[in-house]
Amino acid sequence: MRAQNGDQSFAHRCRVYYEDTDAGGIVYYVNYLKFMERARTERLRELGFAQSQLAGEDLLFVVHSSEARYHAPARLDDELLVSAEVIELNRASLRFKQQVRRATDATLLCEGQFLVACVRTNSLKPRAIPETLRAAFAAVSGAGQQSKQEI
Repeated sequence: MRAQNGDQSFAHRCRVYYEDTDAGGIVYYVNYLKFMERARTERLRELGFAQSQLAGEDLLFVVHSSEARYHAPARLDDELLVSAEVIELNRASLRFKQQVRRATDATLLCEGQFLVACVRTNSLKPRAIPETLRAAFAAVSGAGQQSKQEI
């Protein structure tokens, strides 16, 4: 089900360190994916769900597919704001829309979408997102309780 554009925005703050940059002092493209991963993890944490707790409950989230577009470079010492908005909530997956912006001027640096599947810890087989977690995401994203059967 498609979420209505989320009313409650979320942004994770992070800083660009030397290790994040290439020889030209610009953030290496793959590091934007790391920044976005951290924002998704912090979004879960803000909702009251730690990844370590979920793993103990036979639940992992794995990236099924990703798409990223790069608009402008981030550089050493830039402070970034990384959003993580759920735009689709299915039976066993979430689709996130994410943006990385420079904090000082809100310039859009990178944006992407990530389909994240809910799987069992040991078998890595799809499993339904627990109702408590589904309700938490639905509350902040505007997504309803209806689900799809696909990942």
